[in-house]
Amino acid sequence: MQQDSVLRHVVLFKFKEGTPEEKVNEIEQAFGALPSKIPEIQGYEWGLNNSPEGLEKGFTHCFFLTFGSEEGRAIYLPHPDHKAFGDLLGPHLADVLVMDYWTRQ
Repeated sequence: MQQDSVLRHVVLFKFKEGTPEEKVNEIEQAFGALPSKIPEIQGYEWGLNNSPEGLEKGFTHCFFLTFGSEEGRAIYLPHPDHKAFGDLLGPHLADVLVMDYWTRQ
Protein backbone atom coordinates (compact mmCIF):
# COMPACT_ATOMS: atom_id res chain seq x y z
CA MET A 1 0.00 0.00 0.00
CA GLN A 2 1.31 3.44 -0.93
CA GLN A 3 1.19 6.42 1.42
CA ASP A 4 -1.45 8.18 -0.71
CA SER A 5 -3.48 5.03 -1.32
CA VAL A 6 -7.17 4.88 -0.35
CA LEU A 7 -9.47 1.95 0.24
CA ARG A 8 -12.25 1.60 -2.34
CA HIS A 9 -15.44 -0.32 -1.57
CA VAL A 10 -17.34 -1.20 -4.75
CA VAL A 11 -20.89 -2.58 -4.49
CA LEU A 12 -23.00 -3.83 -7.42
CA PHE A 13 -26.74 -4.55 -7.10
CA LYS A 14 -29.06 -6.70 -9.13
CA PHE A 15 -32.66 -6.08 -8.08
CA LYS A 16 -35.36 -8.74 -8.05
CA GLU A 17 -37.55 -8.72 -11.11
CA GLY A 18 -40.66 -6.68 -10.47
CA THR A 19 -39.11 -4.39 -7.85
CA PRO A 20 -41.14 -1.16 -8.14
CA GLU A 21 -39.24 1.87 -9.43
CA GLU A 22 -40.33 3.81 -6.34
CA LYS A 23 -38.63 1.23 -4.10
CA VAL A 24 -35.44 1.35 -6.20
CA ASN A 25 -35.47 5.16 -5.89
CA GLU A 26 -35.93 4.88 -2.12
CA ILE A 27 -32.96 2.50 -1.91
CA GLU A 28 -30.80 4.81 -4.03
CA GLN A 29 -31.62 7.73 -1.74
CA ALA A 30 -31.04 5.67 1.41
CA PHE A 31 -27.59 4.57 0.22
CA GLY A 32 -26.80 8.17 -0.71
CA ALA A 33 -27.68 9.29 2.82
CA LEU A 34 -25.09 7.02 4.45
CA PRO A 35 -22.10 9.37 4.01
CA SER A 36 -23.91 12.03 6.06
CA LYS A 37 -24.51 9.47 8.82
CA ILE A 38 -21.18 7.62 8.78
CA PRO A 39 -18.22 10.03 8.78
CA GLU A 40 -15.72 7.28 7.96
CA ILE A 41 -17.05 7.33 4.37
CA GLN A 42 -14.64 9.80 2.76
CA GLY A 43 -16.07 9.60 -0.74
CA TYR A 44 -19.26 8.35 -2.37
CA GLU A 45 -20.57 8.12 -5.90
CA TRP A 46 -22.91 5.87 -7.78
CA GLY A 47 -24.36 5.29 -11.20
CA LEU A 48 -26.41 3.02 -13.42
CA ASN A 49 -24.86 0.56 -15.82
CA ASN A 50 -24.69 1.82 -19.39
CA SER A 51 -22.07 -0.52 -20.82
CA PRO A 52 -22.77 -1.55 -24.42
CA GLU A 53 -20.90 -4.84 -23.95
CA GLY A 54 -23.80 -6.78 -22.42
CA LEU A 55 -21.62 -8.32 -19.71
CA GLU A 56 -23.39 -6.86 -16.66
CA LYS A 57 -25.14 -10.17 -15.77
CA GLY A 58 -28.23 -8.31 -14.59
CA PHE A 59 -26.40 -5.89 -12.29
CA THR A 60 -27.76 -2.38 -12.76
CA HIS A 61 -26.36 -0.23 -9.94
CA CYS A 62 -22.76 0.49 -8.97
CA PHE A 63 -21.90 2.23 -5.69
CA PHE A 64 -18.34 3.38 -5.03
CA LEU A 65 -17.26 4.32 -1.50
CA THR A 66 -13.86 5.52 -0.34
CA PHE A 67 -12.30 4.93 3.07
CA GLY A 68 -8.98 6.18 4.39
CA SER A 69 -8.28 3.01 6.35
CA GLU A 70 -9.40 -0.52 7.02
CA GLU A 71 -10.42 0.74 10.47
CA GLY A 72 -12.86 3.15 8.83
CA ARG A 73 -14.35 0.34 6.78
CA ALA A 74 -14.54 -1.78 9.93
CA ILE A 75 -16.67 0.93 11.56
CA TYR A 76 -18.90 1.26 8.46
CA LEU A 77 -19.72 -2.43 7.95
CA PRO A 78 -21.52 -3.09 11.29
CA HIS A 79 -22.71 0.53 11.70
CA PRO A 80 -26.42 0.68 12.68
CA ASP A 81 -27.26 2.97 9.74
CA HIS A 82 -25.56 0.58 7.30
CA LYS A 83 -27.45 -2.33 8.87
CA ALA A 84 -30.76 -0.41 8.58
CA PHE A 85 -29.98 0.21 4.90
CA GLY A 86 -29.41 -3.54 4.47
CA ASP A 87 -32.80 -4.23 6.02
CA LEU A 88 -34.43 -1.87 3.49
CA LEU A 89 -32.51 -3.34 0.56
CA GLY A 90 -32.58 -7.04 1.41
CA PRO A 91 -36.12 -7.99 0.33
CA HIS A 92 -35.54 -6.46 -3.12
CA LEU A 93 -32.04 -7.74 -3.83
CA ALA A 94 -31.55 -10.59 -6.27
CA ASP A 95 -27.74 -10.49 -6.05
CA VAL A 96 -24.89 -8.33 -4.82
CA LEU A 97 -21.19 -8.21 -5.67
CA VAL A 98 -18.73 -6.44 -3.40
CA MET A 99 -15.05 -5.82 -4.02
CA ASP A 100 -12.62 -3.78 -1.94
CA TYR A 101 -9.16 -2.71 -3.00
CA TRP A 102 -6.33 -0.38 -2.10
CA THR A 103 -5.69 2.04 -4.94
CA ARG A 104 -2.41 1.82 -6.85
CA GLN A 105 -0.77 4.35 -9.13
